[in-house]
Amino acid sequence: MNAPIDTSRRPAPEVLAAVLGELATRFGERAVVNASVREQHGHGEGLADAALPDVVVFPHTNEEVAAIVKICASVRVPVIAFGVGTSLEGHVAAIHGGVCVDLSQMNKVLEINAEDLDCRVQAGVSREQLNAELKGTGVFFPIDPGANATLGGMAATRASGTNAVRYGTMRENVLGLTVVTADGRIVRTGGRARKSSAGYDLTRLYVGSEGTLGIITEVGLRLYGVPEAVSAAVAQFPDLRSAVHTVIVAMQMGIPVARIELLDDVQMDACIRYSKLDGYEAKPTLFFEFHGTQAGVAEQAGQMQALVAEHGGGAFRWATAPEERTKLWKARHNAYYAGLALKPGSFGFATDACVPISRLADCVLETRADVDATGLVCPIVGHVGDGNFHLVVLFDPNDPAEREKAEGLARRVSSRAIAMGGTCTGEHGVGIHKLDALVAEHGEAVDLMRTIKRALDPLDIMNPGKTVPRQETGAH
Repeated sequence: MNAPIDTSRRPAPEVLAAVLGELATRFGERAVVNASVREQHGHGEGLADAALPDVVVFPHTNEEVAAIVKICASVRVPVIAFGVGTSLEGHVAAIHGGVCVDLSQMNKVLEINAEDLDCRVQAGVSREQLNAELKGTGVFFPIDPGANATLGGMAATRASGTNAVRYGTMRENVLGLTVVTADGRIVRTGGRARKSSAGYDLTRLYVGSEGTLGIITEVGLRLYGVPEAVSAAVAQFPDLRSAVHTVIVAMQMGIPVARIELLDDVQMDACIRYSKLDGYEAKPTLFFEFHGTQAGVAEQAGQMQALVAEHGGGAFRWATAPEERTKLWKARHNAYYAGLALKPGSFGFATDACVPISRLADCVLETRADVDATGLVCPIVGHVGDGNFHLVVLFDPNDPAEREKAEGLARRVSSRAIAMGGTCTGEHGVGIHKLDALVAEHGEAVDLMRTIKRALDPLDIMNPGKTVPRQETGAH
């Protein structure tokens, strides 16, 4: 899964020394070469094979980001954008060294237009910070990938999460961007209008580009009215097939559920232990959340209860009070850490896939059988309302054979999803771990992606080696 670190592409020592000197002169203490800071910025939350940048710089403005990029472009030194390091596919590893641009101090909410249901933020604003600032305005931002990621990072990886089945992904909810290009220009894409047919859609080009075409420094976002009523419920099932088929039928019926989350029996067992979810059993489980008017929520819940009963599920367990809902969704968001606790001393990485809803049962059940055949501990959890599910793959980091087995399982998950008309990643992105899968999924279209990369980043300095495999070396 991992791309080898090609040290031949690292900047020459004398070139790097000149860049470090210029950054130190301009940014002072905000240009950090401390080893521990560099190590922290050398990996995300996926496979922790750190590849350290040579320096980490903390800019405060668009102009400062542009200055960093211009310095690097003048001598062809790599530039890697960094938010808070919650990415899962090796996006922030400095596989060729270079300059890490940490945007976490660009964390201002620049404007809120509650009447127009939009806002503009700097890239380092986190989703929780934004919603805290929106309190009392009657609007909120719904995209929730679980981690308290930065909104710039969420745009760069085209993140989604638990609310995507109702509110969509970052692709649908980014109205415009400010981007520093590979030659240091500051450009603005999109705008506040809800639709436009003016020119190429550059906003969608940069959303999901994983820092390989430019650095996102500001994000314009779509907001939503806070629903009048919110209710959450949990239903448990005798087997995985029954739970997944309940979801498929609900989506085919068009029930407008805000969240439908699947936890298999292994993941539910982990959450019961880790998050103290008293009163539940280690069975395949669906978490639901309903948004709307009081009458609308009651209607949605009634339809779902009937479907659950038809598929052999148990009675709903309601969580209507805000603190109950918070506990429930916190348990879901802590699923990764709960999974790790199942096998102390192990390491885990998450992989995801997404398939058409009609193939969801086939893909999940075949994946569960594959997991069982490996003998690995791999909880399954997913935003199944849009056909997206995840594995947390646990393995012994001191056992190379077990790691290879774990990585082989992840590759088969991607291949299986692609064969079923799906994608190797619904929301994690490609990074360095899914370059092969990207080629398998998109074929000749990958050449067009390379053409775009060369056009916008001819020196190949923007997060090099990620997202689109280089033609001369193929996929890693």
